[in-house]
Amino acid sequence: MEISYLEWNQGEKPLLLLHGMADNALVWSSLGNYLVADYHIVAPDMRGHGESSKPERDYSFESAIADLETLMDKLGWTTAHLVSHSWTGKLAAIWARQNSECLQSITLVDPIFIWKIPNFLKLTFPLLYRVLPFLKSMGPFATYEEAEQKIRQLSQYQNWSSIQQQVFQAGIEQKPDGSWGSKFTIAARDGIFDAVMQVPGFITPIDIPALFIQPEKGVNRQNWQIQPYKTNLKNLTLNKVPGNHWPFLTEPEEFNQTVAEFLAEQK
Repeated sequence: MEISYLEWNQGEKPLLLLHGMADNALVWSSLGNYLVADYHIVAPDMRGHGESSKPERDYSFESAIADLETLMDKLGWTTAHLVSHSWTGKLAAIWARQNSECLQSITLVDPIFIWKIPNFLKLTFPLLYRVLPFLKSMGPFATYEEAEQKIRQLSQYQNWSSIQQQVFQAGIEQKPDGSWGSKFTIAARDGIFDAVMQVPGFITPIDIPALFIQPEKGVNRQNWQIQPYKTNLKNLTLNKVPGNHWPFLTEPEEFNQTVAEFLAEQK
């Protein structure tokens, strides 16, 4: 495995930023620039994404966590603060209970599917995720211009800021047949969803300081969705922010401040 990553290293406190499905490390550009004075920040492309390796199989949480622990070893980190988005929020919870010594705090940005998915949903869910709007960024598209036109209609690109444009350009490539599509692979998509459905995020309570960021137009809008986190995260802060599932792209100012204030309270 080769893991590509972005690095901001003016500060000293280790901070690891994990993107969600079909995204890449550049989604954290605004937050990285905001926190750079105080933190040594690394944002990897998760396996199957961006410029990192894209194996045909093995997208388990165990393998993803092993990638991250190997990366931390390379950086000389024994522990770090962690910010995670969407499916990597579940990864953060699993990592925190499996090896809590690695993590000083966890920030969960609108996490998804914290529980194991019931068996009766497994037959219909693969049909559902193929039409989830954000996965339309996978393509294929006949031309780059067609790709950009369709991508700009998605929620995470609604402002089409310079950072959003950079995220899009970093995540797309021309295929051997001349079409354009995402660097995120179908094998990674299917493997990640299989892991999300099969592995519960919470088995035992977690004592690590945790921040749950709940965007106003995010996935987690109902109390029943938030309750598992309130029950299992014993040192939890919950903050609402403007924006949708990608507040770091659509409303970065308040998002960055929320993360900074939480991290500043940690030792």
